[in-house]
Amino acid sequence: MNIPSKLRFLVIIILFASAARAQQTDINALIKQGIQLNSEHNYAGAIEKYKQALVTDPDNAQANYQLAFTLLASGKGTDGIPYLNKVTKTTSNFTGPAFELLGSIYDASHQPQQAIDAYKEGLKVKPDYQPLYFNLGIAYFRAQQYANAEQAAIEAIKLDPKHANSQRLYGLVTFHQNKRAAALLGLCRFLLLEPDGPRSAEAYTNMQSILKGGTLKTEKTDAANIALNKALSAAVATTASRRYASPADLLAAQLKAIFVAVGQLAEKQTGNNFFRTYYASFFYKLAQTEHMPAFARLMDMSANKAADTQWLQQNEDKRKALESWVTATEGSL
Repeated sequence: MNIPSKLRFLVIIILFASAARAQQTDINALIKQGIQLNSEHNYAGAIEKYKQALVTDPDNAQANYQLAFTLLASGKGTDGIPYLNKVTKTTSNFTGPAFELLGSIYDASHQPQQAIDAYKEGLKVKPDYQPLYFNLGIAYFRAQQYANAEQAAIEAIKLDPKHANSQRLYGLVTFHQNKRAAALLGLCRFLLLEPDGPRSAEAYTNMQSILKGGTLKTEKTDAANIALNKALSAAVATTASRRYASPADLLAAQLKAIFVAVGQLAEKQTGNNFFRTYYASFFYKLAQTEHMPAFARLMDMSANKAADTQWLQQNEDKRKALESWVTATEGSL
């Protein structure tokens, strides 16, 4: 091969690479424009941009995912399934989200088993993708498969303990199994992360129901949880004969008694290591600190916001001390 031939070959390679880069830039620009249009609720415009990108690169994972996302937002979720099926066969950053969105589409179209199957298939590919476990738990919860929902919530919490909704889910699904102690401690974990707001008000209401004896039929749970339920009720009873200066002071006394009773009992039980270590042990340790007053104010926030906010502002050092203790103790679990 002579020198001019080599140069011509090199020029062809450079031109091909430049064309490929320009093509990819055009695709990325179309996707970016589609995302912007979607954020403006111009779904038709966004869909057109994604489809233009797919003309050039039909297997582009982001374009397929974003198109399905916009179709769902526009009320045409099931139309997005073929696009997501393409993404689920890739190993891109959109593979986990694609399974998540696929399950959401099935869930929204009242196909609970298909939603569950989608999340489970996704976990085979992306076992560390936390939203799949959380959404699987939600799907099981809606299907009234509470034991399965509990296990999914546990896995979601292991992957992301700071995900408030997973803590809330654990509290709800355990209460539906008459695991009152587990439910109460799960709701406390949720309120530590999200002490105020509509969901917090619901969690507080559920907590008060548990403290007042709200329960499902005892035959729906096992002997270990019956014992924990009884320990909880007995602990609440020990606080009934006293008067307290505020609702938060009463709650502090109730929760401290429960944390001690449940913690001591859980230490003697076998099985359910997650509840014993992550919940019962954590709150048993908390009950033995000086942080219960600040903790109770956070638990009580949605019910008595003005008083609790004022107390926390006047005792900022106590709130910060609680936060530091929580961070340090969580790190040791």
